[in-house]
Amino acid sequence: MELTHLIYLHGFRSSPGSAKAVRMAAWAQQQPGLTFACPQLPPSPLDAMALVADIVAGWPATGSAVIGSSLGGFYATALAEQRAHRGWRAAVLNPAVNPARDLAHHIGELTAWHDPTLKFDFTAEHVAELAALTPPPLLTRPLRYYALIAKGDELLDWREMLARYAGCDGEVLEGSDHGLTDFEAHLPGLLKHLQA
Repeated sequence: MELTHLIYLHGFRSSPGSAKAVRMAAWAQQQPGLTFACPQLPPSPLDAMALVADIVAGWPATGSAVIGSSLGGFYATALAEQRAHRGWRAAVLNPAVNPARDLAHHIGELTAWHDPTLKFDFTAEHVAELAALTPPPLLTRPLRYYALIAKGDELLDWREMLARYAGCDGEVLEGSDHGLTDFEAHLPGLLKHLQA
């Protein structure tokens, strides 16, 4: 399949300025004819998914894919499941499996990782929105997914990720970390999956 459209969804408190997002944008720039999007996602999960839906509204059934990291992996899964009938491929990088549970402890005023001057409020309503967005436990056609899971993730439980994405293509890394500082080494496998 020729990859013609690709969207990258960053994680919680992250941005299009994250190392992985910047790397994917650089790769996309070198691909003639590829439409690439990497939006700054708002704190509200419903607003974030509405923004994403607006961006990809006219994208074709074949040739489109989504990559998501951490909370962006949760969003990417929700998007891929919404478009399961269209065959969208997805890559998830240390994906959040139950963000409503995990982020309930982060309610309040927060700052962005890449720019501490950017502040936002994360509320109980946002947690409820995450719970409402949670896709069913069984993925539609798991082989559409590529899961990159690091056992060294210091924020999320790799066993939970592995159970959620059982039957998917991908890699389980013995070490690494939540930010996947060794992302470059695993990029070829991810790209091969998205272009298969």
